[in-house]
Amino acid sequence: MPSQGDALQQAHSEHQQHMRTCRQCRADGAPCPVAKHLLRLYNNARRAAARAN
Repeated sequence: MPSQGDALQQAHSEHQQHMRTCRQCRADGAPCPVAKHLLRLYNNARRAAARAN
């Protein structure tokens, strides 16, 4: 089972990778719905990690 830190790191890297590779995010300069969802997942993981500490 992944730890809180692993989940946080994975969510962050998925969001960053999407922002680098998504054609819509790069062209518009604004996050697409998928990027917003991935950011929400990252923020939830960050809050969960903060509560655990």
